[in-house]
Amino acid sequence: MVNLTRIYTRTGDAGRTRLADNSETDKTDLRVEAYGTVDETNSTIAVAVALGGLPERVTEMLSLIRNELFDVGADLATPLQENPEWPPLRIEQSSIDRLEKWCDELSDPLPNLRSFILPGGSPSGAQLHVARTVCRRAERVAWRVVEVHGTETSQDRGTGGVNMLAVTYLNRLSDLLFIMSRTTNGTEGDVLWVPGTDREKPAKNS
Repeated sequence: MVNLTRIYTRTGDAGRTRLADNSETDKTDLRVEAYGTVDETNSTIAVAVALGGLPERVTEMLSLIRNELFDVGADLATPLQENPEWPPLRIEQSSIDRLEKWCDELSDPLPNLRSFILPGGSPSGAQLHVARTVCRRAERVAWRVVEVHGTETSQDRGTGGVNMLAVTYLNRLSDLLFIMSRTTNGTEGDVLWVPGTDREKPAKNS
């Protein structure tokens, strides 16, 4: 149970913060960047929902995802540790399986793409594109954490690696957000990329 009695604490004024396992680190730590970008992803999704105009099924899916993204952030904020004092909150394979199932459910009725899609469409559809791009950035930062800290457990707090399922979750979510944008905009709302629109067409060889 979370009990927040005061929002400001002054503990971060020296550029330091604490991870979920209570270990201290710099605010520039890539772990902090990773779960911070997950928070950005969640906020951009919230704007899409607030704009309205989403299909009911998409809104239903996003309601669960917005909660689960807090789990992703908590996971990335908790280095893998051997025999932790308390069981940490971790993303599990079942969550990824659900995202893949939803991708199939929403994409089945959509026509195949013959070109890349430009971000756009309705306000809520365009905002889902924003959420998709921020989610992709969160995934890239998470991979940088993996490069620095690895994926192994550690006996010491604050030094363990990353749960790869959290990284995979972000990858699948970005795919789902793309499909959700198409579902929201409708098949007539796809804004297709036209390459080289302002260039002269190359002359044909005689």
